[in-house]
Amino acid sequence: MAKNKARIIFLSIFLLGSISAPLYARAVCPVCAVATAGGLGLSRWLGIDNTISGVWIGGLLLSLTLWCLNWLKKKNINFLFRGPIIFLGFYLLALSPLYIGKFIGFSCNKLWGVDKLFLGIIFGSLGLGFGVNVDYFFRKKNSGRAFFPFQKVILPLSFLVVLSLIFYIITKC
Repeated sequence: MAKNKARIIFLSIFLLGSISAPLYARAVCPVCAVATAGGLGLSRWLGIDNTISGVWIGGLLLSLTLWCLNWLKKKNINFLFRGPIIFLGFYLLALSPLYIGKFIGFSCNKLWGVDKLFLGIIFGSLGLGFGVNVDYFFRKKNSGRAFFPFQKVILPLSFLVVLSLIFYIITKC
């Protein structure tokens, strides 16, 4: 039974990584990564639901992945399947201790049949990725310049905040 759960988690991470791994790095600024980590720390300290904590963990993991890919690009370090390998590496390094430490996998800690922390990580990663892509789209429309100050930070984080509010409303019942 535990092997099946581990396989399902690994397959889910692999599929998510394959779908969302960028073909090229779109850097996330250090302020965004620090703000995401701060949001995660605050949510855990306040005793907020695991789904919301997962949103911030997912955002932080994707932020670190994009940061690492950008660093590798600047150092001209290229290898086959660089994006998916880095993506899977960060996610496995974060999820393995959570699974081994029994933070993921409680039968009564589920929403929509999926572990709350894992579900939050998926949505947080997708939300931050969507926010980064929206920023990129806006910059492309404006000749590579931001429409407003700190756009690169505000857009991705706003998606995490909105997701946190949605999950707060869903889970507070």
